Amino acid sequence: MRKRSLNIITLLMLLPLMMVACTNAPKSSTTSGIYIPGTYTASAQGFGGEVEVTVTVDAQKITAVKIVGDKETPSLGGRAVAELPQKIVAANGKVDGISGATITSTAIAEALEAALKQARGEGTKAASIAFKPGSYVGTAKGYNGDVSLKVTFSENAITDIEVVQSKETEHVGTSAYPILFKDIKEYTSTGVDSVSGATFTSRAVLGAVEDAAKQAGCDVAALRKGAKPFVLTPGKKITETYDVVIVGAGGAGMAAAAQAAQDGASVLVIEKEAEMGGNTLVSGGAFQACQPSMVWDPKDPEATTGIYEPTGEVVPKVKSDVGRLATLKTILNWSEKPFDETVKDKNAIKSVDDYNLPARGVHPEYLPTLLTLKSQIREYLAYADKHLKAGQKETDLTVFSTPELHIFQTYYGGIRLNKTKDKWIYGDFKLVDQICRQAYNIRPWLEKQGAKIANAQTTLIGCLWQRINPVVGGKVDNVTYDGKWGAYFKVMENTLLKANPKNKIMYRTTAKSLITKNGRVTGVKAVQYDGTDVEVTAKKGVILATGGYAANIKMVIDTNEYWSSDDLTASIKTTNRNLAQGEGIIMGQAVGAAVTGMGWTQLMPLGWVDNGNLAGGTGETVIYISPAGTPNAGKRYVDESAERDVLSQAAFDYGGPGGQYIELSNPSNFMAAPSASGAPTTATNVPGRIFVGTLDEVADLLKIDAAVLKKTITEYDAYIIGATDKPPVPAKAAYRGTIGSCQQDANKNYIISTYKIDKIMVRFLAPSTHHTMGGLVVDTSRHVLDTKGKVIPGLYAAGEVTGGFFAGNRLGGNAVMEIIVSGRIAGSAAAKGE
Repeated sequence: MRKRSLNIITLLMLLPLMMVACTNAPKSSTTSGIYIPGTYTASAQGFGGEVEVTVTVDAQKITAVKIVGDKETPSLGGRAVAELPQKIVAANGKVDGISGATITSTAIAEALEAALKQARGEGTKAASIAFKPGSYVGTAKGYNGDVSLKVTFSENAITDIEVVQSKETEHVGTSAYPILFKDIKEYTSTGVDSVSGATFTSRAVLGAVEDAAKQAGCDVAALRKGAKPFVLTPGKKITETYDVVIVGAGGAGMAAAAQAAQDGASVLVIEKEAEMGGNTLVSGGAFQACQPSMVWDPKDPEATTGIYEPTGEVVPKVKSDVGRLATLKTILNWSEKPFDETVKDKNAIKSVDDYNLPARGVHPEYLPTLLTLKSQIREYLAYADKHLKAGQKETDLTVFSTPELHIFQTYYGGIRLNKTKDKWIYGDFKLVDQICRQAYNIRPWLEKQGAKIANAQTTLIGCLWQRINPVVGGKVDNVTYDGKWGAYFKVMENTLLKANPKNKIMYRTTAKSLITKNGRVTGVKAVQYDGTDVEVTAKKGVILATGGYAANIKMVIDTNEYWSSDDLTASIKTTNRNLAQGEGIIMGQAVGAAVTGMGWTQLMPLGWVDNGNLAGGTGETVIYISPAGTPNAGKRYVDESAERDVLSQAAFDYGGPGGQYIELSNPSNFMAAPSASGAPTTATNVPGRIFVGTLDEVADLLKIDAAVLKKTITEYDAYIIGATDKPPVPAKAAYRGTIGSCQQDANKNYIISTYKIDKIMVRFLAPSTHHTMGGLVVDTSRHVLDTKGKVIPGLYAAGEVTGGFFAGNRLGGNAVMEIIVSGRIAGSAAAKGE
């Protein structure tokens, strides 16, 4: 009894001390609720840079959320930054991300959880940066695959970073390496800014360094904070003067720069990315242009070779694909009456084929071209009939091609009806005529600067004719550069820089506005990546060559006049680099420029299903089938050689979610002219993208009955090898090669008895935004016009920033043709101050 009394007395004596101790102890979320009331901030790596989340909580719930992500893409990640705070507060925690903004949404979720951990009193002690000295290989996923870096550490610093493995696009993703390596080492931090235009690769670099740092025993959260804060300090304002200032170092900008330099002007090119190239670097890269030396010549109809006049080189004539004669006969029967815009039954028009364009007639300004073309076709058909009656095949004929055919196909390939079926659009004749006729000059102009261009008249997706010129590369100062980088950019850069020591390209500099004085555009205001202000004066002219806005999905949707809202959604992917935001159009409008065709965006049917990137290819050598789970599974549904919008709409109509569909081809045929198509150069399995296997293996993978696949392939091939005169359904405008395998004799006739289905190449594709036909209104000198149709003095534009050329749909290969022709025209006009 006494012992129990002493314990009670002792407890009473200690109680005041215990109360004092509890009062002075750190607050715990478990004693008063879920959180420690207050405001907490954390960050995580988003798409374009750090995303910061600030959370305010009371004891039980989140009361406010603020998200800052200034470097996220406004139309994608910007939506997550704007929309998620309210949703997080309402849900009192993590919510689903925003469709189309997965990376930004994930960063917000990571930062939110880190901030809430602080609010729960977890892990509040900051770790210091320390490494176990040595070299470690870290890996993270980049745009085209894994990026592996060898990172070397001292006890408290990153001393070296080397690339071990990388599949990133040269001069696009790889531009990030030297910039990020320098910043990471200088600040001992992965909390540095991503490199604009190389965001995916930037994320991979930061992730790979963090992976290596973990192996070296470093706390990643501490590494993101860095040994010192990452702060970019603006330099002294840059003020300079040139004859011509060009905004954008893509294909149009560099063509304008090279031409202006050749015409004697001093030139500055302002480029927001780390290297030149723009979207041209991720395009198919080839251009449309009729090469008279390689096609049928009415003066020497039986010739098998021709003379390429600029060099005197003897080149082989190109043979026709199957189906070209049918197209020529359609044009020959085209109505010459004025174009009839009448739409009697809107519900009857389901696709472009339902327009029945040949019966509607022709717009008057295009009639002379049509009449000349018909005369040319009649002469060619006489030649063709002679050979066909002698037992030859269409593929034995030299292909027909003239500038007039190019003009007319660009015209009718762009005639479109809006989605409400009450407004037609077609290309400006003067602009179309000009670019198609001047296309021939592209090759000799580039070749004189060191480019190498193949002797070919081939095809790529949606081009409508054998008129594609593939580029090989270029040579500068005895150094050879491959592909588009060499043929377009290194040679034109060399011309620009050697013409005048003052000429230069100012990289990582974003144009913000045009300077005007007394109604004339006199210069550009810009800001460099570190905040340094730039103001440059253009004595003769400013050229906008900033490209289109296909990567600005919000802008595409907001202006859309063509696609159904069920198909064109915020989740659609793009083939474009993130740089294509439409800023040049906005800058032009700010000084009174008119725009045209803004509601018309081309979707590229050949987008990889996983990321929307351009897969490349052509339609003459492949077939498209509907995937499993659709009513048309395993069967063809479209003319694969048709225009790009036709192919994209058919994918939405007959494909899976988001227009997903399946391409089948013969692996050997598929590789024809890879440099023209932009397609891969090897038929290698790539999980989720490419598969090569037998019929049974393909059927098993696709979950489609092998008998259905076999029937689809054999019915298609039967027409090509001559086993039947009945075209497959749907028929195609042009065919080249089979999906199965069939031997040919010495005269290239198929030996039907040898036909078999061997290996099949499968690709998984879906439509992506690709090209915006709308933009600034220009004249034939590429002056920008105001809303009253008058020239804005001192302002020019070239490339995808302009409109009027392609109306509702662009033919494949016409973009590169237009940017070079228009760039040269704008550069010459600006240099002369015309």
